[in-house]
Amino acid sequence: MIEVMPKKPESEIEATVLRVFLKTIDLVGGPKALAERRHLTWANSLMAASFVVVLYEEAMKSPDEIAAELGLSRSTVQNILRADPEAALRKVKEVGEGENIRVHLAGGLAKAAYRLIRQGDEEPRVLRYFLEYFVELFDIPWAYLVLKAVKGFDFPARRPDDLIPRFKGLKLEGFDAVELIKSLDYPIQNPAELLRQIKMHLAGR
Repeated sequence: MIEVMPKKPESEIEATVLRVFLKTIDLVGGPKALAERRHLTWANSLMAASFVVVLYEEAMKSPDEIAAELGLSRSTVQNILRADPEAALRKVKEVGEGENIRVHLAGGLAKAAYRLIRQGDEEPRVLRYFLEYFVELFDIPWAYLVLKAVKGFDFPARRPDDLIPRFKGLKLEGFDAVELIKSLDYPIQNPAELLRQIKMHLAGR
């Protein structure tokens, strides 16, 4: 009997695409490195490659379906899916300043990024930057306190005792942070997951 995996909701697919995209930026050295080497135009290609990889792996869509959805040619989609992650990680360091990114390189980086986040390797500088920017933009005081508390912490957090010392005496919307930390599900792979779990607990208290 063939087991058919259920398709994930679109919102979850998009969230995974963003995670993969941020990891690709991390793999090339972060936003500052892109700017310094005049590679800012890479962002569009890396985002497209991230979408292709996630739609193929998570939404189980065919190359033809992905091409139609993203407005790409079928050959572009296939080149992304055939790209070699290890080769891309080697070659990205050799790309000259201002040089455009090729499809195989973007695809390989997206595949490498997808593999890494599935392995729990998701504590890039870029993710922290976007989290801090989001928290500041939308004025979320409790989230700012959480990010400040875990700054410099080497994720994953495998048990409550890993985080408790950083949250002693802290209140999150009037709730004792230590008790909240004890109630979370472990391991916690990164700050984004920590914020998500805390948000759920605060909303349901």
